[in-house]
Amino acid sequence: MDDPRIQRLATAFRNGERPALARAVSMVEGRRPGAEALLDALLQVRPRARRLGITGPPGAGKSTLAAGLAALLRARGEEVAIVAVDPTSPFSGGALLGDRIRMNDLATDRGVFIRSMATRGSLGGLAAATREVVDLLDAFGFPNVLVETVGVGQTELEIASAVDSVAVVLVPESGDGIQAMKAGLMEIADIFVVNKSDRPGADRLVRDLGLAMHLKAGQGTGGGASVPWDAPVLKTSAERGEGIDGLLEAFLDHHRRLLESAELERRRDRRARERIRDIVESKLRRRAADFLAADPRLPGWSADVAAGRATAYGVAAILVPDILKDAAASKGTRRAGGG
Repeated sequence: MDDPRIQRLATAFRNGERPALARAVSMVEGRRPGAEALLDALLQVRPRARRLGITGPPGAGKSTLAAGLAALLRARGEEVAIVAVDPTSPFSGGALLGDRIRMNDLATDRGVFIRSMATRGSLGGLAAATREVVDLLDAFGFPNVLVETVGVGQTELEIASAVDSVAVVLVPESGDGIQAMKAGLMEIADIFVVNKSDRPGADRLVRDLGLAMHLKAGQGTGGGASVPWDAPVLKTSAERGEGIDGLLEAFLDHHRRLLESAELERRRDRRARERIRDIVESKLRRRAADFLAADPRLPGWSADVAAGRATAYGVAAILVPDILKDAAASKGTRRAGGG
């Protein structure tokens, strides 16, 4: 990390300066120059935070639940960071007035850090840099990090790659579709929440979820974990402030189980493996794209493939070694030049 600006930012971050945290998050979210070096400098610390995820369909009341959970954690004297991912900001123009009032109240509390991130076309329910931002908040020292996802159907499963415990939030109107619920969503849920439980159909949905979990019990545990855990089905009414304390206790209980069973370490190891793979694949894709864009042989090869004189597999068999050789040569040139 030779850039003195990055060095100063890293020092301020380690000293617990909030403006440095905000700048680091912005740099990582915007993929600005120096972001990778900054992450490499700041993330060489052991994870400590409880990472709690909230996902579910749009309009299920996830933002209100997140605000309620944060308020309860603050009442316990614990600091909390909230990362909310949405196509628009749920804490500015995109939320209901009640949510904005709650978040504005929290935003004046020095023990709370709120970051709203746009998906910007990412299809995984999370913004592309969400996992790095969560890592930064953990490294900064927040003992609790709440992550609320956009809730975009089958792709919301990505939340499991960023947090330790996942609550899936549904509303009574989801009742008719519970039989069609994706198996993957059932697998990642450590807690089910039926929000807006004052509406008709809430009890039916609770029963349907309980039955679904009972039928699944012989196939594994909640969250796909090896830790003994039956995903509870909780009723809340976030707007009324009802049941949120029970949700927090369920999160805390699940985290205790993860610690006691060593499942937390297994989940962290799995996350680390996924991140290594994702970053390697991303770098290889970029390297391949740059190489192909400059390779004068590609037009002729594509014409041959289109005409049936060659196959894409045969062309790839030539290109892949060339791309790897080019990457190695480029790395060697940087080292020789002292870069």
